[in-house]
Amino acid sequence: MVKIREPKERRKESDHSDEVQSIKGSTRLEAKKQRRREGREQGRRRVPIITEAEFLARREAVERVMVVREQGERTQIGVLEDDVLVEHYVNKAESTSYVGNVYLGKVQNVLPSMEAAFIDIGKGRNAVLYAGEVNFEALGYHGPRRIETALKSGQPVLVQVTKDPIGHKGARLTSQVSLPGRYLVYVPEGSMTGISRKLPDTERARLKTILKKIVPEDAGVIVRTAAEGASEDELRRDVERLQSQWEDIQKKAKSGNAPTLLYGEPDMTVRVVRDIFNEDFTKVVVSGDRAWETIYGYVSHVAPDLVGRLSRWTSEVDAFATYRIDEQLAKALDRKVWLPSGGSLVIDKTEAMIVVDVNTGKFTGQGGNLEETVTRNNLEAAEEIVRQLRLRDLGGIVVIDFIDMVLESNRDLVLRRLLECLGRDRTKHQVAEVTSLGLVQMTRKRVGQGLLESFSETCVHCNGRGVIVHLDQPTTTGGGGGGGKRKKKGKGGEHAEHDHAEHELTYEYVSAEQAEEAKAQEEPATEVVTGPAALPEPVFTPDEDLYSSAAEAEAAAAGYGGRRERSRRRAS
Repeated sequence: MVKIREPKERRKESDHSDEVQSIKGSTRLEAKKQRRREGREQGRRRVPIITEAEFLARREAVERVMVVREQGERTQIGVLEDDVLVEHYVNKAESTSYVGNVYLGKVQNVLPSMEAAFIDIGKGRNAVLYAGEVNFEALGYHGPRRIETALKSGQPVLVQVTKDPIGHKGARLTSQVSLPGRYLVYVPEGSMTGISRKLPDTERARLKTILKKIVPEDAGVIVRTAAEGASEDELRRDVERLQSQWEDIQKKAKSGNAPTLLYGEPDMTVRVVRDIFNEDFTKVVVSGDRAWETIYGYVSHVAPDLVGRLSRWTSEVDAFATYRIDEQLAKALDRKVWLPSGGSLVIDKTEAMIVVDVNTGKFTGQGGNLEETVTRNNLEAAEEIVRQLRLRDLGGIVVIDFIDMVLESNRDLVLRRLLECLGRDRTKHQVAEVTSLGLVQMTRKRVGQGLLESFSETCVHCNGRGVIVHLDQPTTTGGGGGGGKRKKKGKGGEHAEHDHAEHELTYEYVSAEQAEEAKAQEEPATEVVTGPAALPEPVFTPDEDLYSSAAEAEAAAAGYGGRRERSRRRAS
């Protein structure tokens, strides 16, 4: 017996065309389904699985070095590729990251219209939990997925921080907890198993066989790139350690009072070494006693085969100065970036997106025509843009305005170069299609504050806008005489400091005699007039069209003559 489903009635386009439509269930969950559906229809651009030869060639192509410097309460880590700084991490005592921490939070209030809940995690400002990040199965809720029915005010909830507070926004939370390890990420109460697509196909097949033996049925894992070459025992120890951490978190959650911290991520130094340091790095240079003890102890425990690549910096010369990291950091804080050939990039950060403008600048090409010159400049800019995104840790929507190219093959070449360079970026990103205006759109996950925010503070005078608005016309007063000429003071030059506290122009006053002399020198010589020249007196002729008769016109003329005579007598 075959049951034929009746087709759904299609709504006419004219019905409710002027009314706001609603969605059954959660809007955020529906948006997530829609993105997946559109990706399947359009053919989502996924990173292809590379072969063993390509994997080895990519590793040998770039020499990677990690430099760690500890100065007082600040620890900085720089990652160099062929002596060029591509990533930078900084940890200050006054600004600690919460990403990865697991809390037993307390629901403050639920906003059904925003499909979000505000959670108190004990950090002063409430964090936000959206409906798309709620683990309804873990909460024991199996009805319609509405956040207001699953969460109530005052209810304790197990959450993990996925994004630090940025600006006026609070921390971002999820109730789908994941615990990162050295070789894999443990996802309790998950069922999916994933392997990094940066690993070659032969290594992926080997890891799949091992995971079937060691992963519990009630959990899922995501294998990192660092798992390349790891033995079954090493992977098993990683899974058992993370599984034990999850059991401890559950015990604390049952006995703790919200809000409280259940699991804290390790120090930034350990976190970066855990996530980044692998076989791709030639060496790790460590400057500082505490940093050396921390890194050496961690690597010798979890990856003893990489201990030989650790190097302790004992020279009196600063390590960052030797590797020219400070110099490259200073350039990365500028708005304008110069390309090696003479072109330039202008990077602006707005509330909505990051905008990158590509200019030819001083680059005039080396023969060929304009199309070839522009394409070479765009290829060089694509590589530098990816480096700047990684170094400045820029996230959100990124719009790139490349120089217009006529041939479609050249546009595809630039886009391919951009995607190849993004293959080295660990942060999650996605490149969209080129718009009709020739703009390249992409997104990059924003986790914490960027490089500029780490080394700067907002100006208290202009509030970070860069300008001070004057609605009233400025007035100037001075005691140099009414006829004095005001001359602006000399400029401070190209490198003059800009002080927001002094936005008024300063003048120096010149006497009337000096002004006359300066005027005489500037103006050409003219005929000298000994006295004021008398102008001829205008003759008043009444217009007869304005009067009803000739007599009224004559009377008006006589009255005008009398007024002129009286004014002449008063003047004498």
